[in-house]
Amino acid sequence: MAHCPTLAEMDHSVVRHRKMEAKDIQPCARIIAAHPIIGPRYGSAIRDLGPAWLRLLGSDGFIASVFETVQEPKPQVVGVGISVFVTDAFIRELKAEPSFWIGPELTRRIMRGDFPTLSLKEIREANSGDGLNVAVWQTGALPEDLVQVEVSATIMNAFVAAHRGFRLREIVTQAESASHAYALRISGGFLWRRDHFEDFENRALEELVREPHVIGVSRDLALMPPGSWIASMFLYKSPCFGFNPSEQRLLLSGLEGGTDEELAKILGISIATVKKRWRAIYDRVASCAPELVLYEEQEAGPERGKEKKQRLLAYLRDHPEELRPV
Repeated sequence: MAHCPTLAEMDHSVVRHRKMEAKDIQPCARIIAAHPIIGPRYGSAIRDLGPAWLRLLGSDGFIASVFETVQEPKPQVVGVGISVFVTDAFIRELKAEPSFWIGPELTRRIMRGDFPTLSLKEIREANSGDGLNVAVWQTGALPEDLVQVEVSATIMNAFVAAHRGFRLREIVTQAESASHAYALRISGGFLWRRDHFEDFENRALEELVREPHVIGVSRDLALMPPGSWIASMFLYKSPCFGFNPSEQRLLLSGLEGGTDEELAKILGISIATVKKRWRAIYDRVASCAPELVLYEEQEAGPERGKEKKQRLLAYLRDHPEELRPV
């Protein structure tokens, strides 16, 4: 198995996150296979991990972030964070005794065509109803890297960015080391025991991570009383503007930067269509929050157009619920 260099070996600690691409799957699968705790959990299923990710890549129920160093001439992948929106049935099975390891079980199910992940239609219905279940497939950095503040902060920021704005009902995960279990507890996580979540302060964490377990939090539990950072994940505000899917795609791409010409290329549409969608977006916003997009006629012009777009995008960064499927 190829050696996975650590941050210490690369003498570089600045880490960023981005969406997983097909080219990332092999190096990310190698990191999981090399992990002294996670790798053995997979057994023979480890060979199917990459193919399982590839089957899900690009689907709405599969949220995958790659963590990499910021270095020249080539960034180095140091970890992967994956979560999935899953069915109620999968959550019930996970909590039943005996439980199972989330990552290996998902890998096996995906490879046999049994997808417990939600489709876009199912995500839209759950996000408009009682909420979504999130199962964390992988935190995915080597233990010696995960303890570094730069890496752990990047992982947390990526998770928050990917899930803010959704109506979440429950988040479940499994600790990847004793220190990870401790971090989950102080972040507001609880241990599932038979039929309820409970504090696990007095549990032997080294022993806990040896067997399948469920650490998580429900919306009701997180918000009573609030205070931990994980509780903020369950705060939800209904969207105001009602953007349609094509408008949401344009806005999501716009948040990543780029001119209208570049957005047209990314989305595979004409520049005329991009401009038409922007006009529809501004009209929609103007009917609810005119202060975001309307200016006096004498102030109009190219620079005002750019400012209008940036002002709207800045608002949407703080209100991601406007860009989630409902």
